[in-house]
Amino acid sequence: MSHQVDQEKWDRGAAKLEDVYQGVVPVVPQGFMDFADLMTEDCFGAVWTRDALDVRDRRLVVMGVIAAIGGPATWKIQCLSGLKRGDFDEHEVREVLIQATPYVGYPRAAEFVGVTEEAIAEYKAGLEAEEKGDDA
Repeated sequence: MSHQVDQEKWDRGAAKLEDVYQGVVPVVPQGFMDFADLMTEDCFGAVWTRDALDVRDRRLVVMGVIAAIGGPATWKIQCLSGLKRGDFDEHEVREVLIQATPYVGYPRAAEFVGVTEEAIAEYKAGLEAEEKGDDA
């Protein structure tokens, strides 16, 4: 059974997804996958577009949840996207992990240290490439 797309929510969600992830996570073309359509509409078209919190605050909530439940790859995506979008700098992204550590536990938080540093390095490499005029 195929999902019936709410075009207005999907369009709003696709625009918000592009803003939130800055190209780190691409928008899946509409109709390609029901799961992606639902995520674009519901998560990004209905939740991320609400006015009560800005993108940075929402990202910090998401990072806290990711730290609690696990998911280093998803943590890295949030770090890199947040750096690219200007939601925080490299010191702040490290501090987010430090803040989460007493709540999620040191073994869990340790899973995120390496991917945090990878995200920072990728972000810096992209900036250097932009300064040199390379495509990054």
